[in-house]
Amino acid sequence: MTAMSRFLLLKLVGPMQAWGDHTLETCRPVRPFPTRSGLVGLLGACLGIDGQQRAELCALDASFRLAVRADQDPHRPYGASIITDSHPVSPVRRADGQLSPYPLVTRREYLCDASFTAALAFLPDGRFRHEEVVAAVNYPRHTPYLGRRSCPLGRPLLEGEVMAESLAAALAQVPPHTGVIYSEDPE
Repeated sequence: MTAMSRFLLLKLVGPMQAWGDHTLETCRPVRPFPTRSGLVGLLGACLGIDGQQRAELCALDASFRLAVRADQDPHRPYGASIITDSHPVSPVRRADGQLSPYPLVTRREYLCDASFTAALAFLPDGRFRHEEVVAAVNYPRHTPYLGRRSCPLGRPLLEGEVMAESLAAALAQVPPHTGVIYSEDPE
């Protein structure tokens, strides 16, 4: 019999989400699911950790295991619609190091109408604890967003806390109970 563990469940729902992939010059593609680094940034905002506080973000990253489930229809491409926004950026540094007087047009992709559930298991030797993160998710110190600042939450993050034998078993306790699970962490 496997030991039961406590899991934190988050719902990631909003009109737009932008979980970044590798940037290709002027194109900023979107991943079809929330990335670990994106979730560390989201939780960091809740905890009041600034993006420049690398040591704190690394400690947060090392504090939990994670699995994410796509909750929307898997028959749609990426499970959600993708839109592209053209965005002018200025000033732009040229290859010679000088600032260009001309703006550069970038393309940024966003997921629309996507819904995900994330299960987190906090490690006993992690710097950040389950209770601390639950409190921060309920009362965030900075505004959390779904990948980019232009992607607000469509509902509160906290879905609940459950006891389960694994990340997948924790996700199975929350509607829609099934879906594609993306996980970077071993059970």
